[in-house]
Amino acid sequence: MILKTKLAGQVYAFKDLADVMAKANDEKSGDVLLGRAAQTVTERTAAKIVLANLTLADFYENPLLPPEKDEVSRVLKEDLNQSAYESMKHWTIGELRDWILRHETTNDDIARAARGIEAEVAAAVAKVMSAMDLVYGASKITVITTCRTTIGYKGTLAYRCQPNHPADDLDGIRASLYEGLSYGCGDAVLGVNPVEDNAENTKATLCLLWDEMQKWNIPTQNCVLSHITTQMAAIEKGAPCCTLFQSIAGTQAANDGFGVTAQIIREGYDLIHKMGTAQGPNLMYFETGQGSEQSINADGGVDLMTLEARCYGFARAFKPFLVNNVSGFIGPETLYDGRQIIRASLEDHFMGKLLGLPMGMAPCYTNHTKINMDDQEMATMLLAMAGANYYIGIPVSDDIMLAYQDTSYHDNATLRELLGRTPAPEFFEWMKKMELMDEKGCLTAKAGDASIFC
Repeated sequence: MILKTKLAGQVYAFKDLADVMAKANDEKSGDVLLGRAAQTVTERTAAKIVLANLTLADFYENPLLPPEKDEVSRVLKEDLNQSAYESMKHWTIGELRDWILRHETTNDDIARAARGIEAEVAAAVAKVMSAMDLVYGASKITVITTCRTTIGYKGTLAYRCQPNHPADDLDGIRASLYEGLSYGCGDAVLGVNPVEDNAENTKATLCLLWDEMQKWNIPTQNCVLSHITTQMAAIEKGAPCCTLFQSIAGTQAANDGFGVTAQIIREGYDLIHKMGTAQGPNLMYFETGQGSEQSINADGGVDLMTLEARCYGFARAFKPFLVNNVSGFIGPETLYDGRQIIRASLEDHFMGKLLGLPMGMAPCYTNHTKINMDDQEMATMLLAMAGANYYIGIPVSDDIMLAYQDTSYHDNATLRELLGRTPAPEFFEWMKKMELMDEKGCLTAKAGDASIFC
């Protein structure tokens, strides 16, 4: 590998592949905090030049975290399609970028190649792309998945209805659920983050969501986002569950902090296929976010964007129905302001789609971050142009349980109308039957009235 270049009369040399990757990254406060970021714009440009001239084989032969020491790396290696990799291993990162962006390169072309692309390679390609490159590249990729219903078709835009409650009050959850449904939110999943992480509470909430689905014949899926082992215990106690959730990270050390291993996920995968209430084949739901590894000192010396790509490679092995990115959730110690969160969201969406994942996006933020609603809305609109499969929906953008800001039920309706998108097919038919949406996919005067469910 050649890890140096001359730029503006100065030679820039980088100590190893991890150093090049970190310094080629657009500025992120998490990398700056740990002393890994480029010191100047010129150094960052030099790192991008070096990175663009490295080959896929350079990454394969020089793993950032060796498989013998890191379980995530082992999963990434085992899941890689060797035939696809061999056909491209001499390509440079720059050549791969140009090929993706060529007008002639189709979704099918990218899907075939994706199985031979390592997670770190996906990160490298994104690092040498502009914002428009990231939007255009991702917009070419369609990922369709099926749990109880199907999302991801071109021309559709789905939403997770997130009716969280600060005391897990079932009536409060139900009221928020009704409001979300009345705005056309919920075709991706009805998903609740619980306060109490135990099997009894998880089962009660899953039963509530399932009962409402049955009562109103809602074509969607349910999920409660407690720890995967808690959900498994609830299912074994008879809870009706469509999709199994877990937060994941890009290193074994960080996953240890989450209390999860590949083996635990495989056990959950097997359980939900045997005892779940959806036919699948895609029954897993993962959440990720740039900076989670750094926030618990489990990054292994790798920059936050590259670790996020490794999350996607890890998730790919389990054929998920949903993957949701929440990079803005951690705070300014990883992504400082609106510009950084917009860039990170575009990177994450592109990397996930390139690796073949059904990417949902939450360009969210906490109130101690230097970001405002305009920044969030710009990210949301750009990601919709890029083809994000789904977003979160919460009342008036404010999650009163998790104490953060995300896309609202109203935002979701606006996005669909703005872009001419409709809900997932089965859910769209249900909305029309409920007289909440017209044939064009626009909300009717009846929409937004949660009392119709009472």
